[in-house]
Amino acid sequence: MSYTSKSPVTVAREALYAAEDALPLYAHKFSPRKFTQPQLFACLVLKTFFKTDYRGVTIYLEDLPELARTLRLDNVPHYTTLQKATQRLLTLPAANRLLTATVYRALGQRRRVALAAFDSTGLQCGHASSYYVRRRARGRKDWQVTTYKHFAKLEAAVDCESHLVIAAIPRRGPRVDTDRFVPLLEGALRRVRLGAVLADAGYDSEPNHRHARDKHGVRSFIPATAGRPTTKPPTGRYRRQMKQRLNKDYGRYGQRWQVETVFSLIKRRLGSVVQARSYWSQCRELMLLAIVYNLLILAEL
Repeated sequence: MSYTSKSPVTVAREALYAAEDALPLYAHKFSPRKFTQPQLFACLVLKTFFKTDYRGVTIYLEDLPELARTLRLDNVPHYTTLQKATQRLLTLPAANRLLTATVYRALGQRRRVALAAFDSTGLQCGHASSYYVRRRARGRKDWQVTTYKHFAKLEAAVDCESHLVIAAIPRRGPRVDTDRFVPLLEGALRRVRLGAVLADAGYDSEPNHRHARDKHGVRSFIPATAGRPTTKPPTGRYRRQMKQRLNKDYGRYGQRWQVETVFSLIKRRLGSVVQARSYWSQCRELMLLAIVYNLLILAEL
């Protein structure tokens, strides 16, 4: 079981170190050079850590000089500087480099993961109260249940032992998970060597098994429940094996629930609401959540 740090100073220090490994000091040779990119990224990490906005994190930095000294800040950046830095530092390629830096710093030279679990989770895109969601319809006595068309969705590959997020894909739900297995696997293999992959029935697909086992030599364990109910065995080779043998290997497959623990930790420590409104802003915020969560674990190692 991994522990997450409660110290903003320690988390800010680890964020600064990870960003120095993943990002250049300045975005351009003609940049003003008032703040480095690692310093601005560490400020964004603190914004997520404190569950506040851009204005709020600047107040924290002004009121807590120890944080500013940890980040080697001579001046506190304006909140608009942080907002513009988000668009530049959390693009998908840059966010993936930052996530890679956290994984490498946590695992060191031991970049092999015996068991990894794949799953997805949804996060709210607003602050509607539970009373508003469960409200009474006009002219009716029963409670009305409000459903929303879209929500922010984070696909993640998690190390079952250390609880690190080793791959993440931001998107918008509701969407099926079948076509996300291969991108998650490829993202994880770019960072670590995998022994086996555990996923729920949402990823059930014979091509997914073939891609993991035949192309990469990674053992995949997914319940073969997709399709119409029938007493006949599945037609695919690997899905037939899952139908026949997965219950016998339940001790290993039971570790898939480690990914649910990770999602619970992210929502309890960093919040379950995505404040951004546009699609790409939500993607940046989701990737930042995954990176900050890794930093919370890294700060306790």
